[in-house]
Amino acid sequence: MHLVSLNLTDLIVSLWRGTIDCDLPDDQASWDWAVLKGETWKLHGKSVADATPYLPGSFDRPPRNPAEKISSGYKAWEYLLYIFALGPGVFYNVIPEKYWAHFCKLVTAIRIIHQRSIKVDHLCIAHKFIQEFVRDFELFYYQRKIARIHFCRPCIHTLPHLAPEVVRIGPGAYSTQWTMERSIGNLGEEIKQPSKPFANLSQRGILRSQVNALKAMIPDLEPIVIKLPRGAKELGGDFILLRARDETAHLVDNAAEAQAIQDYLQEHVPDEYDEEWKPRIVRWARLRLPNGQIAHSLWKEDLKPLSKIRMARNIKLQSEDESAFAEVRYFLHLRRDSAFNLTLAMISLYSAPDPTLYRKSYGALRVCHHQGDAGLRVVNVKSIASVVAMVPLGPADENQFFVAEKLDLDVAHMGGLDEDLTEE
Repeated sequence: MHLVSLNLTDLIVSLWRGTIDCDLPDDQASWDWAVLKGETWKLHGKSVADATPYLPGSFDRPPRNPAEKISSGYKAWEYLLYIFALGPGVFYNVIPEKYWAHFCKLVTAIRIIHQRSIKVDHLCIAHKFIQEFVRDFELFYYQRKIARIHFCRPCIHTLPHLAPEVVRIGPGAYSTQWTMERSIGNLGEEIKQPSKPFANLSQRGILRSQVNALKAMIPDLEPIVIKLPRGAKELGGDFILLRARDETAHLVDNAAEAQAIQDYLQEHVPDEYDEEWKPRIVRWARLRLPNGQIAHSLWKEDLKPLSKIRMARNIKLQSEDESAFAEVRYFLHLRRDSAFNLTLAMISLYSAPDPTLYRKSYGALRVCHHQGDAGLRVVNVKSIASVVAMVPLGPADENQFFVAEKLDLDVAHMGGLDEDLTEE
């Protein structure tokens, strides 16, 4: 945890701010990478803070304005979101392109390493990018000058070991310090004998190991029970529809949305398709996903001001090895007598990521355009993989958004850190 979220991020930010020590005969005037100063640093900090409404609540604590708060107890999780989730977007056109592209290699590699399940070919890509990042770090920053040897901190030399260690002991999700620190906190809460804390702690550890062994051998010993809020509807596969919802079914008054429904029926239930049939729908506002996130919808989020929201209506659709991003307008039940009973999502697809920026950033920056009614589609809710952030790349009226996904999402779900199922 500290290698990536604290040590590495501190080095990167201190280099770009020009706050790292400058030893003679080195001269800061030659540091063309140190651009986060003065007004540039303030504007950059504001862009990070302005991203907060676009980060779903499942992303936990959003990064505060680094220009104001980076020296005031900035948390490891804030650093991780700031640098490795938002970084490629908020540093684009701020950091000189050579250093930005170099940084993006690291971002892509770290995003892969932080997954709970990693494909072999993806791990090879991560290892390649890390090797290139370390090599170019010495060429771009250190430049083999004795006065800059302190740039090469231990965290730089540790990076090339990350991918090989995944092969040896498994993904970092199983050895991360997040897990260890949570376990330390849990066990500390269980100490009941202050006079003999370590003896008590060892016994609590033994008891927990025994209980975990029993649960592993007999999973039904402690079945997972999710208490659903009023009006929720289970769909199977750990998908759950949550209120708000329409009280009565109604006709679709948006012509583009009605056409999207007809197109879906024609493709997926052609035997029951009737172009004369005018479906009546019941809209739902939220959907809990198997990963513990809750997807919201434009239908209800649009009622709130931007300053009072953590936008969670943008989703990732996954099919085999392909993915796409979309904004959910609403979820809906669609039924026709005994012919079919479908639970769907009315979405507006974003455009495919800009290929030039995707290539220049080595896959770290995916910039899409919102297509509005032109991108309207209807999809089965079970094709939704996760909730993502779509953050404006520039002014919101430019209609360009970059994708930010939550790092360690699988790890959080594995640890039971899911969103609360609340009434709405």
